[in-house]
Amino acid sequence: MPEPLRLVFMGSDAIAIPVLDWLAGDGGSVARLVAVVTGPDRPSGRGQAVRPNSVKAWAAGRPLAVLQPERLDSAVLSELTALRPDVALVAAFGHILRDEFIAVARLGTLNLHASLLPRYRGASPIQAAISSGDGETGMTLMRIVRELDAGPLGGAERIAVSPLDTAREVEARLAAAAVPLVARSLPSLGRGELEFRAQDGALASYCRRLEKSDGVLDFSAPAHVLSARINALSPWPSVSVLVRDTPVKVGLADSVAGASGAVPGAVVGSDEQGLLVSTGSGVLRMRRLQRPGGRMLDAPEFLRGFPIGAGTVLPSRPMPALVSDSPPRR
Repeated sequence: MPEPLRLVFMGSDAIAIPVLDWLAGDGGSVARLVAVVTGPDRPSGRGQAVRPNSVKAWAAGRPLAVLQPERLDSAVLSELTALRPDVALVAAFGHILRDEFIAVARLGTLNLHASLLPRYRGASPIQAAISSGDGETGMTLMRIVRELDAGPLGGAERIAVSPLDTAREVEARLAAAAVPLVARSLPSLGRGELEFRAQDGALASYCRRLEKSDGVLDFSAPAHVLSARINALSPWPSVSVLVRDTPVKVGLADSVAGASGAVPGAVVGSDEQGLLVSTGSGVLRMRRLQRPGGRMLDAPEFLRGFPIGAGTVLPSRPMPALVSDSPPRR
């Protein structure tokens, strides 16, 4: 039986935890995790206490090196080189790797990207897929090159996306999907049998880093477009609508076919599942709502404490595009 591959992991997000769990367990005979490179501890939460990220917290107390550089400099490169990795695996790292870092592992540096490349290259592929109304997405394994998410593809694991899936739920399923993808790819890589195919750049689309200002709705858009945007941006940065000068967060939505006869943005009533709002085409049903300082509630419970009557008009705001045909500016 061949020796396990010496593997360095680079990443800072919880989406990597299932793969790390596999490496620490059943995957130990395939690859030995020798180090993680992750972001520094930072203030987070309401009290802004300094806390480790999900990957650092996972690595705590385990017999492996943990590097938390602010930037990838020559000292970090020396530490990685000294570890003699066979392969480096990257997921949601947040750093652009220079050529010398890409080349540090003997068999290459691979990236787990949360879309079916070349679709949705960039920083928010999960939100891009949901907001675009895609019925499926997936986790892709690729070789890292200097161009954004443009490296050759070594495989993918697909998952279904339903109209009521939020970004949180899709991310959890993609995190789980990364495990079989990595489990079948690393042994082939070690034997020199993992085939990589070039991406078709003509099919590429791009998504940028999200901002709080993205969480707005233009009610002249079709209801299915608005519900997809709401679910894509839940839980962050989240969509809010203004009701009597109070920002109300919308955590889940779907659409109802048929014309309401009301102006876009007008509340036309409610049903047992949500608040009904007229749009440019169809009716938007807001299924989960939250007011400042409160909890996210199912709409019927929310409306008992915060009534929103028929005829209330919710103001529209222009919606920044989440997907583009050209790379985001750096």
